[in-house]
Amino acid sequence: MKKVLFLSAIFCLMAFFANAQSNLGAFGWSKTTHEFGKITQGTPVTATFEFTNTGKSDLIISNAKGSCGCTGTTFPKEPIAPGKKATITATFNAASPGAFHKTVTVTANTEEVNSILNIKGEVGATSQQ
Repeated sequence: MKKVLFLSAIFCLMAFFANAQSNLGAFGWSKTTHEFGKITQGTPVTATFEFTNTGKSDLIISNAKGSCGCTGTTFPKEPIAPGKKATITATFNAASPGAFHKTVTVTANTEEVNSILNIKGEVGATSQQ
């Protein structure tokens, strides 16, 4: 009898957690990396990352944060319904020349709580007169 009750409890917990995971939002990214190529030092550039909520519940983004102070972000503050599209932007303003690779960490109600977006390129030095 104890074995049957134990197995029933395990089955109920598994069903509960499976249902909870299927009721999350999910990102369907069009891309997760943007390559700027060569850019000019001190001139901000912006990458747009489009996504579709491929989950079964509203997708709620609680934060999108750049890996440094040189990368600003904008993201939707309202819930994104299943099947709807939205965008996150990352604006990079290079202070020094050279190659760069920055990330944006997006936190949302998804199975993997954090998603990582990448921006890359090379900053050319400005000429001094």
